[in-house]
Amino acid sequence: MSLEIMLIGPEREDDLKLENEPFPLFGRLVPALQDGIWTWREERFESVSEMCFPDEDYTLSDDRFYLGAYEDGCCVGLAVLEKSWTKYLYLSDLKVRRASRRRGIGHLLIRSSLELAGRNEYRGLYAVAQDNNLAACRFYLKEGFVIGGFDNRVYTGTTQAGKADVYFYRDLP
Repeated sequence: MSLEIMLIGPEREDDLKLENEPFPLFGRLVPALQDGIWTWREERFESVSEMCFPDEDYTLSDDRFYLGAYEDGCCVGLAVLEKSWTKYLYLSDLKVRRASRRRGIGHLLIRSSLELAGRNEYRGLYAVAQDNNLAACRFYLKEGFVIGGFDNRVYTGTTQAGKADVYFYRDLP
């Protein structure tokens, strides 16, 4: 099987409809800031559950870049990168089909996203993950991202109350 990462243009716009699929919730990342330095620990849940985000309705836009991961011509992964006034390109969505996970496709999408950021004069990438999505938090840390912020109020008053967002940053190599 061949794998290729490419920018999605009008000829592949339907690939932006890559469906979200469930992912496991098995723990939480607990960051702490002391003297300007972020550390973290993990809390494991007593039982594992699953969550699935609602599907998005992406359309091509001049405000975003879309990178697709194609295996034998079929889209199996998607990175959505929003242009920002900051010097960081915002990785607003990263997903890989469940059957294709744990094969390095997310890593390749991150690497291609960093290259895209560099070509467009950004300093790097930033992403946000819910603290209870420990798999995503671990992924970003493994990919060389560092914690740059924590928001424990964003879900107050919603059905997601009790969760928090962790902000991750990765500078260009």
